[in-house]
Amino acid sequence: MARFLFLGWFLVTGVFAARSQQNVFVEEDAPIGEMMARFVEANKARQFVDGWRVQILATPDRQRLESVKQSFQYRYPSIPVDWVHVAPYYKLRAGAFSSKLEALRLKYILERDYPGIYLVRDDAIHPRELIGNY
Repeated sequence: MARFLFLGWFLVTGVFAARSQQNVFVEEDAPIGEMMARFVEANKARQFVDGWRVQILATPDRQRLESVKQSFQYRYPSIPVDWVHVAPYYKLRAGAFSSKLEALRLKYILERDYPGIYLVRDDAIHPRELIGNY
């Protein structure tokens, strides 16, 4: 019985609180407005976004990298793959995602063919590279 009374009280107060809401206007100081405008312009000027990729391979052997890349492109033609060279390693990475959760989904798909793969942060992803859903 106490549960029902509490639930009823909660609903009644929620209804009154929702009806008593009014519009709120925030007036900002001029320096704050200028700072926000600079922030917006700086972010519009960025050519790259932060995101996630799935790293398939890291090897010092360029021939092995090319072999795995060709194999990957044959198995998954719709998933973009590229490599970067961070001496002494060649790193093969697939996909480009804005969230870790999206990249994790691809990781689980690829794990059965490429055990040991993992997610990596990438702060140089062009917005048109971002992948939607698989």
